[in-house]
Amino acid sequence: MPQIPEKIHELTVGQLSARSGAAVSALHFYESKGLISSRRTSGNQRRYQRDALRRVAFVRAAQRVGIPLATIREALARLPEERTPNRADWARLSEAWRSELEDRISQLSRLRDHLTDCIGCGCLSLETCVLSNPDDVFGERQSGSRLMVDRASRRHDRKQEQREVAGDCR
Repeated sequence: MPQIPEKIHELTVGQLSARSGAAVSALHFYESKGLISSRRTSGNQRRYQRDALRRVAFVRAAQRVGIPLATIREALARLPEERTPNRADWARLSEAWRSELEDRISQLSRLRDHLTDCIGCGCLSLETCVLSNPDDVFGERQSGSRLMVDRASRRHDRKQEQREVAGDCR
């Protein structure tokens, strides 16, 4: 990993990429989403403050645990004076995100359990299929496994209507 002298306060995109482990394209994407910022030189090259390293590390850690980028951006925006997140910030934010993650884990566990049941039957056409018809909401309105009328049936119905209209006009 290349060492950057302490006297250098700004990093090129290549230096930031090498130090953070994030691809240059990812850094450009993070910048477009407002997660990090840079200034432009007179030659229109990006320069990042050294604290961008910590912000990138924060973003990547939050992404690894499944936090959406929009949520990460909101968290970074709430920091005073757009400062770099520190250990206390991470602890506070991760605690706030814990319930969201617990909800997702619960949803994924239910999906896994239902998927196993569905693989056992192999059809997805049961009236009470937990994947295609959760809580049998369609069973309350109609019976059978089809959720939509097929095209052949609709064509037949249209032709029948046309015949009836043509018969009325004669």
